[in-house]
Amino acid sequence: MADVLGTIGAAVGVFAGTNVDDLIILTVLFLSARASGKPRPWQIWTGQYAGVGVLVAVSAVAALGLAIVPDRWVGLLGLVPFVLGVKGVIAAIRSRSDDEPPAPTIATGLLSVAGVTVANGADNISVYTPIFRTIGLTNSLITVGVFVVGIAVWCAVGSWLGSHKKVIGVVERFGHWIVPAVFMLIGAVILIQSGSLPGTGGH
Repeated sequence: MADVLGTIGAAVGVFAGTNVDDLIILTVLFLSARASGKPRPWQIWTGQYAGVGVLVAVSAVAALGLAIVPDRWVGLLGLVPFVLGVKGVIAAIRSRSDDEPPAPTIATGLLSVAGVTVANGADNISVYTPIFRTIGLTNSLITVGVFVVGIAVWCAVGSWLGSHKKVIGVVERFGHWIVPAVFMLIGAVILIQSGSLPGTGGH
């Protein structure tokens, strides 16, 4: 029993430590959903589960020694949120002449939400892989179970953070600039930290 509780505690710590930045993305996505109707809340939840599921699956395969992907290549996934952000900025510029500012719709569906989740959590693979390699099958399954619960908690917190009327008002007014900027920043950080850009060292 003590071993199980220890595994659960460690898994909680790992999930929270590697997914803090996901709260920012989830909050932005839920704000966008409330301001523009896209993506729908169920798409955010499902996309988050799908994205983390991909990360866990890749980590499990890597733990078996069947796949080793250089961080520099994985970091190129940072292009996903960056390109989405650029598209949002272009849409905002094109709509400047309109009377009503465009609604901030960066990630518009399940696939784009999942893509952003995978891109933002790609560096988590380097953390999850050695864990799955060393703790064994049973503890790995317990850890995955904790992650499943953790995703639900993260989505609930992101939805709550994105439900404040004052914040929604700001997003409705300036979100067509704020949301793309956040996504571009996230993409740039991923690219730089992974060493995917020339002259960046990675970590």
